[in-house]
Amino acid sequence: MDRAPGLSVRLKLALSYAGFVTLAGALLLAAVWVFLRRYVSDGVLFSPGRFVPNRPDPLHAFAPAAAAVFAFLLVFGLAGGWILAGRMLTPLTRITDATRRAANGSLSHRIRLQGRRDEFRELADAFDTMLARLEAHVAEQQRFAANASHELRTPLAISQSLLDVARNDPAHDHGELVDRLHAVNARAIDLTEALLVLSRADQRFFTREPVDLSLLMEEATETLLPLAEKRGVTLHASGDITPAVGSPALLLQMTTNLMHNAIVHNLPEQGTVWVTTSVRSETVALTVENSGEKLSPQLVSTLTEPFQRGTGRTRDDHAGLGLGLAIVKSIIHVHDGSLTIVPRPAGGLRTVVQLPTPPRQAAT
Repeated sequence: MDRAPGLSVRLKLALSYAGFVTLAGALLLAAVWVFLRRYVSDGVLFSPGRFVPNRPDPLHAFAPAAAAVFAFLLVFGLAGGWILAGRMLTPLTRITDATRRAANGSLSHRIRLQGRRDEFRELADAFDTMLARLEAHVAEQQRFAANASHELRTPLAISQSLLDVARNDPAHDHGELVDRLHAVNARAIDLTEALLVLSRADQRFFTREPVDLSLLMEEATETLLPLAEKRGVTLHASGDITPAVGSPALLLQMTTNLMHNAIVHNLPEQGTVWVTTSVRSETVALTVENSGEKLSPQLVSTLTEPFQRGTGRTRDDHAGLGLGLAIVKSIIHVHDGSLTIVPRPAGGLRTVVQLPTPPRQAAT
């Protein structure tokens, strides 16, 4: 934004200090002048014990001295105000320098203003906190972009290889080729749609309305039941009416992702998934537990990162894209909720989603 040049804040403060000092001095001199005119007789000065006639008029003698004092106060106010303003604005200068560095892309710089708390130090601390969050967000976005590029490049590279084979070997079985291309293309479409869902959730482009998590749980259970039966996983779903406020589509996506993750990352045979909903004092909860391999807390802490998979990058027909829990985390975040994932002692995971109750429900 282009602006016309103006006076610096330091100069404005210096002029303000000088004007205040000069005004105070002028009022003081005016008070002395009034005192002299009122208590000194014309041509006569009062001295202790005697009157001295025919002395010079003190009012005329006072005027040059007052002018000199007034000029001194003006110069003193300007110089002192300039120095004081410089000392007071030093923290602001450091904040401005840090802002320019951040604008040029250097987000690792911190002000770290020393001293006791005041307005400038509160501003500096808030700016440091903002830079830290912004740096973490940019780093996360860079990792996400790199991982997304890698994930999208894989199906494209496979498609390119299959097409090269078909072009170089016309006698190759095209039916098998078409099937493989269809599977690779479907996976690329799924990944693109997952990225769109994640972007929509992060940007909060949705309408909030009343929703019952228990109904979403039942709908997700019906949808995923064939997959669970195919993988030999038993689903146990139960719970009370669980009112919340948010996007039904996004919350259904969250519930489906959690249950899908619990089914896929389970025991090879005779696995179990437990899904429950409950109402707490000021929140509603959706809990998903599954049997499975024993996982370390360090590995569990990374599962909500995009493209992270608890069992590595092994792929099968339902291996997932590594975005399921990342989408869940984003949906919960935009609904002002919390996500807790801990390993079960017997193996598998226990995932708890807590969302705020509707205002009317919280009041009761």
